[in-house]
Amino acid sequence: MSDSAIRAQCVIAGGGPAGLMAGMLLARAGVDVIVLEKHQDFLRDFRGDTIHPSTMEVIHELGWLEEFLKLPHYPAGHLISHWGNQQVELGNFTRLPTHAKFIALMPQWDFLNFIAQKGKAFRSFRLMVQCEATGLIEEGGRVRGLRAMGTQGPVDIRADLVVAADGRASVLRAASGLSVENLGAPMDVLWLRLSRKAADSQSIETRFSEKNVLVMINRGEYWQCAYVIQKGSFEQFKQQGLESFRAMLAQNTGFDTARTTEIQSWDQVKLLNVQVNRLNQWWRPGLICIGDAAHAMSPIGGVGVNLAVQDAVALSNLLALPLREGRLTDQHLAALQARREFPARMTQRMQVFVQKRLISAALAGKGYVAPPLPLLIANRIPFLRDALGRLIGMGVRPEHLEPDTSPAAGAGPAATTLAGKH
Repeated sequence: MSDSAIRAQCVIAGGGPAGLMAGMLLARAGVDVIVLEKHQDFLRDFRGDTIHPSTMEVIHELGWLEEFLKLPHYPAGHLISHWGNQQVELGNFTRLPTHAKFIALMPQWDFLNFIAQKGKAFRSFRLMVQCEATGLIEEGGRVRGLRAMGTQGPVDIRADLVVAADGRASVLRAASGLSVENLGAPMDVLWLRLSRKAADSQSIETRFSEKNVLVMINRGEYWQCAYVIQKGSFEQFKQQGLESFRAMLAQNTGFDTARTTEIQSWDQVKLLNVQVNRLNQWWRPGLICIGDAAHAMSPIGGVGVNLAVQDAVALSNLLALPLREGRLTDQHLAALQARREFPARMTQRMQVFVQKRLISAALAGKGYVAPPLPLLIANRIPFLRDALGRLIGMGVRPEHLEPDTSPAAGAGPAATTLAGKH
């Protein structure tokens, strides 16, 4: 390898919630860290936009919650589902033991820009945009860094630890040879926008009807809609034509046809190929996978962003000190997986249950236009209703910052964003 290669204590592939949060927290703890983001910015639509109370509690622990909530967002204190003409509460967040007792509906690019700007306040944080990880550097059976492509060509980055946070299509995960267990998903999701009126609901809404499932997320001037379809059936919808698709939207949203005719082309409908999978082992010597690279989540519950943030917090808590002191071992990486694997498994297990028992049945037209009995019972028993809100809003084993991972020595002049330069 060339002596001119970039060096850092940690290099993170992926500027999403997992990668940016991990990079910011490690830099805050005094670790020399580089985060790679393959795009020039974070401005991409139809990404996870639900910031849950568990994530905002971490932001509170950082002392930034008041500033964070000045960003444009819409607070959803309740998660509502419609089953035909019946309305049921899936989650009440107003009684959670957190400082933000709601889900913040916020464009992901605003969230990522906020974390990136906070990261740049630490002198050991470097963000390299337009720079995509392409492979691993391995020596003596250990990962010693990664190879990337920047605006000026190939670049090698050597590091004590490589973090793969490059999503469900992770290049580094594929290069690592780590085995993936696929749990299956019977559905795909069509993302689209419909305009929103002042009289519309403020909540996140899930609507079940015969052969249809629709999720609507308040984005202020418009609804971000997730229309759930049977896996691999998008081409059938296209063959039936836009008029038929718009009619189904009108039926499920209750909107007049003037709003659904806003969909003028299939180019306005984006397909999300839903995956639910996880690595059997998240690490190799010198490499750890987090977020969707370790455990791709279904969009059910909108928990993907928040699981990724929790992984990042645990990574900082467990690895920052040994990284900073140059004594990171395989045992530290195994400890991180041991800490985060249970929450990932439990969340995926619940998602798969919902997929099989509710989503598949609804899409196949096998009933469930009425709410399932267990959900109705839970809604009538206060502590069960609160438990649903806690599970969705806080997740399984929420993480909290450990004070000794954030020494004042980590602070310094604002870092520079590099456009794939080396």
